[in-house]
Amino acid sequence: METSLNRRDALKIGGSLLAAAALGPAAGAQPKPAGDAPPAAGTKRKLKKAVMYDMIGVGTTVLEKFQAIKEAGFDGVEVNRPNPTPIDEIKAACEKTGILIEGVVDSAHWRETLSHNSPAIRAKGLAALQTALRDCKALGGTSVLLVPGVVDKSVSYDNCWKRSQTEIRKAIPLARELGVKIAIENVWNHFIMSPLEAARYVDEFEAPDAVGWHFDIGNVIVYGWPEQWVRILGKRIVKLHIKEFSRTRADKEGLWKGFAVELLEGDDDWPTVMKALDEVGYNTWGCAEMGGGDLNRLKFISQRMDKIWAM
Repeated sequence: METSLNRRDALKIGGSLLAAAALGPAAGAQPKPAGDAPPAAGTKRKLKKAVMYDMIGVGTTVLEKFQAIKEAGFDGVEVNRPNPTPIDEIKAACEKTGILIEGVVDSAHWRETLSHNSPAIRAKGLAALQTALRDCKALGGTSVLLVPGVVDKSVSYDNCWKRSQTEIRKAIPLARELGVKIAIENVWNHFIMSPLEAARYVDEFEAPDAVGWHFDIGNVIVYGWPEQWVRILGKRIVKLHIKEFSRTRADKEGLWKGFAVELLEGDDDWPTVMKALDEVGYNTWGCAEMGGGDLNRLKFISQRMDKIWAM
């Protein structure tokens, strides 16, 4: 998800008619390969920490920014592509600092939506996704975060479903060729607002090697519980966004104020969420997505993530 939160407008709760179709072996617990057992007590999880590039409020060059997040304790960064910043500059900064590119966020998916009424706009969105996939491969990342579409007054839920899947299917051969996954994210786009829907949406591609889910933990709290999403999505989860949400602040001060809390100070039940992630064998990246800032701010976020990892 982009660092800007302006896309999260009023929510609708829906999708119950799709629940029955998503129930079954694919939506429930799945066998875990060897090595995916929950860590023993006192064992450090293998999760790596990333931060979104736009959160880095220190430094003017890519190298200076990467040096800052390295000092703050992060292992990697999530970048937006397509983007004017030269790939060679990013790669050079990675080589000098040891920072890894966790993945890429499709920078056009809110503007040139894959659900748009205009075929020409959808084509532009597909081209942007394909560029993001290529850039991700060039940078050493493993997934491209994609908002699949937006439901609004002019775009119906069923058309969003059909159109977005049609366009994503066109990108699957490239994703397979590159070895980069398309990772669908749960956002406030009036679309796919239950884990059962999310499981069905991904499974209908019949391409687990190319399409998965980028699970945003904080985004679901207003209408669900993250641990339930984790257990239902299981191995479909490719990456995580880490953020907080307070139902109390949202109720008292307005929906958007729900995000105005620090990690560990909202309604995320982190011990339960981490237990669920252990159960499904998730052991790769967690990327912070919240208000960033200077080095001290980045260190604070990194330290809070360490506490979450240890739960």
